[in-house]
Amino acid sequence: MNAVDTVVVGAGHAGLAISAHLTAGGRDHVVLDRGRTAERWRSERWDSLRLLTPNWMVRLPGYDYGGPDPEGYMTAGELVELLDRYALACGLPVLERTPVRSVARARDGFVVTTPDDTWWAANVVVATGACEVPLVPRAAAGMDPAITQLTSSTYRNPGRLPDGGVLVVGASASGLQIADELRRAGREVVLAAGSHTRLPRRYRGMDVMWWLEALGALDRSVDDVGDVDRARREPSLQLVGRPDRARLDLGTVSAAGVRVTGRLTAVHGAVASFDRDLADAVRAADARLHRLLRRIDEYVTAHGLGQEVGEPDPPPAVALPEPVDRLDLAAAGVRTVVWATGYRRDHRWLPAEALDGHGELRHRYGMTPVPGLFTVGQRFQTRRNSTFIGGSRHDAALVAAHLDVVRPGRPRTDVALRGRS
Repeated sequence: MNAVDTVVVGAGHAGLAISAHLTAGGRDHVVLDRGRTAERWRSERWDSLRLLTPNWMVRLPGYDYGGPDPEGYMTAGELVELLDRYALACGLPVLERTPVRSVARARDGFVVTTPDDTWWAANVVVATGACEVPLVPRAAAGMDPAITQLTSSTYRNPGRLPDGGVLVVGASASGLQIADELRRAGREVVLAAGSHTRLPRRYRGMDVMWWLEALGALDRSVDDVGDVDRARREPSLQLVGRPDRARLDLGTVSAAGVRVTGRLTAVHGAVASFDRDLADAVRAADARLHRLLRRIDEYVTAHGLGQEVGEPDPPPAVALPEPVDRLDLAAAGVRTVVWATGYRRDHRWLPAEALDGHGELRHRYGMTPVPGLFTVGQRFQTRRNSTFIGGSRHDAALVAAHLDVVRPGRPRTDVALRGRS
């Protein structure tokens, strides 16, 4: 059995962030990942995917983006290259292709079991991310087996789908982008949309993420939210990170020919049923959007930025045709369904006392009820941007402090990454 002070499970951006703190603090540790560094970005993302955040927001402990395109949006492949270089430059002890099968409490620590080895660790940090297992509704079980079913994690590009139309279920960032890409490729597309968060890509000449950061919205603390569980279930933003900085919402995809309908409620064979709540969802999203734009306008006035930024240019109201409540998928030529309905976590390999009744990891600021068991990279772990690449570093620093990593007087080490950022 190997002995180490701390085992970090997961070598995505959150796992690398906590490892960088542990390395800088001289803490003996190892990072175990089921695949390679940033495996989900390598193998569970579609080909054209780019980050929703501009490059200048890519920040890790000791590293801020300094490349030639700060206003651009990294592709998944570029992010993988960056994280690979970061791990190498920091000398992070990543063991790839080492899936963790179980973490069990032991005297004064934990026994961490992998297929080929066993580790004893005083501490374990769970960094497996918020987007772990695709969440597919129960309705999928009643679908005609002749219809191909994929998730946003297994979809790659339009050319790899069967011929015919596509039903995309879910209208947050993933579902909206996939529906848009399929329509641009000439497919007939139906998009089932429920509650969503609509944002412009740019407003008054600035990326919306610049405004959200300036307003402090991304740094909003979990302590300032009345219903934390509800906040953690909020849908991701309707955005896309294309080089043309295009706006993407239900209105733009509808204008391009996507048939938008309400939330999917049931499937019986090839017949899908939809809720007639779409108009309400659109009105609620528009109300939230305009509240945000008013806050931005007030910020501009309060800080005297009127001459520095553009004039108010809110996106137009979403105009949609009357949605249907039933659709015969076979008659409509739909041969594929893409489920873009979010994710769940699979923590069955962790001590049961660390989990709630839904199997989710119980924690407060990343500290679980089990002494020595921590987490980073959870949704709204301590602040709104906890899952962002640039946000998880705050939670990693907090967990590192609880592990007594930070030593007074220790100098900060900047990371120089060679090659393209």
